Amino acid sequence: MDRLSNTVRPYAWGSTTAIPALLGIAPTGEPQAEMWMGAHPGAPSRITRTTASGEIELALTDAIDADPEGELGAPTVARFGPRLPFLLKLLAAGAPLSVQVHPDLDQAREGYADEEARGVPVDAPHRTYKDANHKPELICALTPFAGLCGFRPPTEAADAMEALGVDSLKPYVDLLRAHPEEAALREVLTAILGADPAVMIETVTEAAAAAERLGGAHAPYARIAHHFPGDPGVLAAMLLNYVQLQPGEALFLGAGVPHAYLDGLGVEIMANSDNVLRCGLTPKHIDVPELLRIVRFEATEPGVLRPEAAPSGEELYETPVDEFALSRYTLASGAAPTALTAPTPQILLCTAGTVTVGELTLGPGESAYVPAGERVEATGPGTLFRATVAA
Repeated sequence: MDRLSNTVRPYAWGSTTAIPALLGIAPTGEPQAEMWMGAHPGAPSRITRTTASGEIELALTDAIDADPEGELGAPTVARFGPRLPFLLKLLAAGAPLSVQVHPDLDQAREGYADEEARGVPVDAPHRTYKDANHKPELICALTPFAGLCGFRPPTEAADAMEALGVDSLKPYVDLLRAHPEEAALREVLTAILGADPAVMIETVTEAAAAAERLGGAHAPYARIAHHFPGDPGVLAAMLLNYVQLQPGEALFLGAGVPHAYLDGLGVEIMANSDNVLRCGLTPKHIDVPELLRIVRFEATEPGVLRPEAAPSGEELYETPVDEFALSRYTLASGAAPTALTAPTPQILLCTAGTVTVGELTLGPGESAYVPAGERVEATGPGTLFRATVAA
């Protein structure tokens, strides 16, 4: 078992205070958006191992590369290859992230193979597929957490747009009301992303001012527009369900579901992939034809998840994916140790109190990596999230 030293990514949308507050350190004044825990090559966690020549610090990726089956277990290597198949994060949104969609596994493989065959550099700004993997993800709120998730019924989106009283929105309102669900959502999103930029800036500016005057259910869109003035993603956001999670609640984001995180601190887990297709609230490249190919144009309920309690005290967030499983333990003071030994690799993250894991003591925001099969027990008092590979 190893204590993890993790990288905090300073993306512009990050909160300046949420992660420092959890860690109990002073803010730097810079945004601190995500703390990565795992073996992503872009920012792998670091560990300290004892060798014959003494203690050495190395990246978790290097430890796994040196002994994949010893670190991950033979079943994990057989299923996913010699790599940790998930990435765990603390995510702190102080401003909206881009509206985005992830491909399914077949789409990712096809898209990656196509761009490789065409010689598109993997670091090119217009490159869509960075790898051949899908990217399902789960966000669990540690504080009240706001986001957008999935299309709402076209009539609801039409009502929201019509209430703004902006003449240039009328064609979208008419399309949403005149066509069946899939066609309505597809045509309106296509029209929004293909509109003349100068016209769109004027429309979004008028819509944002109206949303601010109306307040109530329109207030989130006014806040989004404040961060992204004139961005067509503001109108794309009005097609989606607005969701407010309470601490302990979670959202699962599967393939083809448009979503965006707006505000709050959460624990996020995802398949280890960088494949993102954006559809607004970003200055980055938007691949409209590919986006329209992978988006699932259907109205869905956001599907807020609450953990399922097991007799062991584990509270599991059920998801339909193989790469990861996320659960939570609330460990009481003086209770018997909780056994966490598993045949799969684990990352353990403390989010409240003080948790003792083996010989390590973890405070809020601190984490540990447990190789497959290593015997480990935990005691509190505190809250511990457990990330591992699904059984």
